[in-house]
Amino acid sequence: MSTAPSTTTDEAPQPAAPAPSSPSRWTPLRPLILRLHFYAGVFVAPFLFVAAVTGFLYAGAFQAEKIVYADEMTVSAVGDAKLPISEQVAAAREAHPEGTVSAVRPSPEDDATTRVLLSGVQGVDPDHSLAVFVDPYTAKVRGALEQYGSTGALPLRTWIDEYHRDLHLGENGRLYSEFAASWLGVIAAGGLVLWLSRRRALRKVRGTSGRRRTLGLHGTVGVWAAAGFIFLSATGLTWSTYAGANIDELRTSLGHSTPSVTATAGGEHSGHGASASAGDADHGVGLDKILAAARAEGLGDPVEIVPPADASSAYVVKQVQRSWPTKQDSVAIDPTTGEVTDVLRFADYPVLAKLTRWGIDLHTGVLFGLVNQIALMLLALSLILLIVLGYRMWWQRGRGSSFGRPIPRGAWQRVPPQILLPCVAAIAVLGYFVPLLGIPLAAFIAVDVVLGEIAHRRKPSTPASGADVT
Repeated sequence: MSTAPSTTTDEAPQPAAPAPSSPSRWTPLRPLILRLHFYAGVFVAPFLFVAAVTGFLYAGAFQAEKIVYADEMTVSAVGDAKLPISEQVAAAREAHPEGTVSAVRPSPEDDATTRVLLSGVQGVDPDHSLAVFVDPYTAKVRGALEQYGSTGALPLRTWIDEYHRDLHLGENGRLYSEFAASWLGVIAAGGLVLWLSRRRALRKVRGTSGRRRTLGLHGTVGVWAAAGFIFLSATGLTWSTYAGANIDELRTSLGHSTPSVTATAGGEHSGHGASASAGDADHGVGLDKILAAARAEGLGDPVEIVPPADASSAYVVKQVQRSWPTKQDSVAIDPTTGEVTDVLRFADYPVLAKLTRWGIDLHTGVLFGLVNQIALMLLALSLILLIVLGYRMWWQRGRGSSFGRPIPRGAWQRVPPQILLPCVAAIAVLGYFVPLLGIPLAAFIAVDVVLGEIAHRRKPSTPASGADVT
């Protein structure tokens, strides 16, 4: 017994719709994009949902960190003048003699504490540091917390950051976030194309109900957030495991890798920065003269002082402000003479290095501060809403299977070769550089072709009228 096809689908004919104009040469691509968007959404959405929830938490962690760790990060009272940085470091070392000084971040604001970072401290993750917070006016130690990364993430933000990045599963867990980032841009771009290709009358939300209303809400939210999703996808891949390595290799081949100041006496810029110190932070001419020399080169707060790695290395003082305007200048200073041996300005970075820096900082909510973080939280909420609406549309498609009626296969057969072949080539190149997009897509196509062939062999007498209606 056969039943009439549901008329609630996106592609079902609408009686009130005006007659379509002559189809363009790209019209046959729409059913193929619809099928890809549908199946990618169904199977990738759980990963995107986790990424959206953890990303929402991370965006809010910056402000939460200021509240939770207010005692360590701020002073109880602003004094008349700050003590020399050497005295502040000495106070931190007296309270915490363990480990070695790996960096010092002098108080960047009147009410902010100085951070003395210690490496090799027992009980602290080897990839993290112990940050000792010192009142710059009294040299009183206000506490010590584990710190991670160049943005100075403290325990709360570090935990959320790692949850968003790898679900606390280590390197293997990073595959989840790379998989989500690889597909987010494709799904968003496909949805945007589908929305733009629909007749205007079918985009309305008002006056509709059922699946039409769900589809209208899904499309409206998606089209407003699509640019943000594509941006998050692209920037998220820049520091992923496999796609990130390919991007770094491409930037290096183009001569646009991120430079760093040479941490030796004299020399040109190299591609490797100074490593953390294995000794005391204050030797040679002393931290105070090192900081004064950096100030004379125009390095304003916030800065980080990295002690020499060995006897032949120099101090490195670098700006660490990633909010707009970006301050990332750095200098190398000879510890025995206090003379500047190398200077690297952010203005001299290659274009791709600058764009990478800004892209990562915008992705993480640093570049424009609170406004940036609110925008990321709204994007995360939009993605969560789109996933919920997407699954609801699947359910509302009908009961052709145990859970929703899938999009029929075979759409690619109607795409002209002059369009299909360039698209396949472009996808192959993209899949090579983004393997967690290319490999799953190839697997999906292979399985789909096999299932289609099996279905075709089981129904050899299926009439042409039963062909794909997408």
